[in-house]
Amino acid sequence: MIDSSSSKKHSPDQPESSGVSLKSKHSKMGKSEDSEKKKKLKDVEISVPIVYGNASFWLGKKASEYQSHKWTVYVRGATNEDLGVVVKRAVFQLHSSFNNPTRVVESAPFELSESGWGEFEIAITLYFHSDVCEKPLNLYHHLKLYPEDESGPMSTKKPVVVESYDEIVFTEPSESFLARVQNHPAVSFPRLPAGFTLPPPVPIEDESKRNRGDTKDHPLSQWFLNFSEADELLQLAAARQQVSKNDVLHIP
Repeated sequence: MIDSSSSKKHSPDQPESSGVSLKSKHSKMGKSEDSEKKKKLKDVEISVPIVYGNASFWLGKKASEYQSHKWTVYVRGATNEDLGVVVKRAVFQLHSSFNNPTRVVESAPFELSESGWGEFEIAITLYFHSDVCEKPLNLYHHLKLYPEDESGPMSTKKPVVVESYDEIVFTEPSESFLARVQNHPAVSFPRLPAGFTLPPPVPIEDESKRNRGDTKDHPLSQWFLNFSEADELLQLAAARQQVSKNDVLHIP
């Protein structure tokens, strides 16, 4: 019987936000008036893979009519790296029945924990550092508390996890932005013009700051879904090896 549920998916179409879009929308980050004044790097893209979703635990014997689950909604790096290098703050808009339904998280990790009994849509707005983009990005996540097989028993030890993967693509970034993040593991460079030389990286005064907002040692990290392409390739290779092994075993 299923006692928990996890869902791994690419994000569905999102409603348009003001000047900012995700890779799944097949469009790029818009430019603000202020960013136009900064020196831009043509034909350069910076990509930030993100995962957003929730993990929820049933409270078991402690559950009441209106407090049946404890849950955490979050936006994290796809490989659990610190998104604080790009994202300045996140705003989570909860259902109006919650006290103070607009919750602001000023630093990474960008997450919010609450308890309740109902599922609803959570709007998440990401605000970026000034050298990244002046306009915010809107995400939408439907809070999931109950396993897909609702007739099965629930578990207090294994959570229901639902996550979506996407990539934020910054086109023609400013020189200062690229220099600041070029060696950071949370970002990648899917497109660089031929012969392009990266500017000197900006040194980090305190190396501990690089990892202060990562989620590698997060209490929920064991339940996070793996969206690593390398991981998927390893799983495919293992499946092929198993098929090959079965073929050998069945040779008459």
